[in-house]
Amino acid sequence: MTTDPRQEAVRGLEGAFGELMGEFRRIYVQAAASVSPGMLPGTFKVLSMIQRSGSETVSGLAERISADKGQVSRSVTELEDLGLVERTADRSDGRIKVISVTEEGRRRLEQARLPYEGRLTEVLADWPMESIERLTGLLHALARGETPEA
Repeated sequence: MTTDPRQEAVRGLEGAFGELMGEFRRIYVQAAASVSPGMLPGTFKVLSMIQRSGSETVSGLAERISADKGQVSRSVTELEDLGLVERTADRSDGRIKVISVTEEGRRRLEQARLPYEGRLTEVLADWPMESIERLTGLLHALARGETPEA
């Protein structure tokens, strides 16, 4: 049986992504618990996404993380109850509520991320800058379904 080298390479990449995703899941579980004991990783992901976007609607969040709007809404309510996010009326349309991270939410996110941000910096410490930049470009291209530049 002949194996296609491209297919084998893609399978190797799939395995590497599996390992990386497992590590991300582990980190999200620990980071969520450090923000608030018992917080689910999905709720931590919602909080992180709100911070990255600056402010967002529930619908926008659900679309960005490919999740059910009801699930995202429950996560936002939990975060709001914890004082980590707040809902305010949209400036252009007061009927729409936008969600943003509070100062307390920013503080807890920063504390939760500190141990893991250092790990990536540590792992990449001996990598040439060109390799880091190339990997970044390749991952962006892969996420967008584009063919990377040679």
